[in-house]
Amino acid sequence: MAPDSAPCLPSPEAFALAATWIAEADGLVVAAGAGIGVDSGLPDFRGSEGFWKAYPALAQARLAFEEIANPAAFRRDPAQAWGFYGHRLALYRRTRPHRGFGLLREIGRRLRHGLFVFTSNVDGQFQRAGYEPDRVLEVHGSIHHLQCQHGCAGEIWPADGFVPEIDDAVCRLLNPPPPCPHCGGIARPNILMFGDGQWLEGRSAVQERHYVRWRQGARRILTIEIGAGTHVPTVRHFAETTGDRLIRLNPQVETTLPSGALHLRCGALTGIEGIHAALAAEDFFAARG
Repeated sequence: MAPDSAPCLPSPEAFALAATWIAEADGLVVAAGAGIGVDSGLPDFRGSEGFWKAYPALAQARLAFEEIANPAAFRRDPAQAWGFYGHRLALYRRTRPHRGFGLLREIGRRLRHGLFVFTSNVDGQFQRAGYEPDRVLEVHGSIHHLQCQHGCAGEIWPADGFVPEIDDAVCRLLNPPPPCPHCGGIARPNILMFGDGQWLEGRSAVQERHYVRWRQGARRILTIEIGAGTHVPTVRHFAETTGDRLIRLNPQVETTLPSGALHLRCGALTGIEGIHAALAAEDFFAARG
């Protein structure tokens, strides 16, 4: 890695500016990509090598992320598809969100209209960290909910009753996959996959309506974009077109930073802790009254 590409801790002045922007806002949007979960121990699947490192059995089969995260995988080999998604479901169920989630909640509580989360993550970590369900928009769905792989009946239901048994060595489901209660066929996660024409968006559409109502009340929105990549730029596009100011937390070298935005070149937890500490040090909220 070249010296100028190595992450470095942002300056105190940068954290202080971020704190000033937050104190001047009346609503906070947290736009989160996979990078926010890295400090909790979750993989972010950056590139084929990163994905195959997390799933060596799929590397041996030379299956790319786009091929297994695809509804066609459930038609081609449901045991393998559920081997991948079942492993992720079990991983997310046992993962404890890092303390940055709590610090963001604490910051949001100090703003008049609080915060709203927009995320492409399907892991449910924000809800697990205690965020109100009607303040989270999971734009790509949730692994904690299921649907028929054919989309029959248009129903989405919780995955709570399904406990996957996985052979990690070959990435295959050992127990029967969850069934659709209507047609008896195989159910799949209610996640927007690559090449997906069967995803049922009803649950995410309800969340989006919650966001629209919240957005109508706030007048000075600050957006913190955390760990969002460019391969699937859903979160980046949303963050760059939402709110009055943008703070980007990402350890990568930035070449497309919007004019006037602030880039804190660090990981999620480091950035959140730095902003929280700057707010506390200057007592911005008390000074504002």
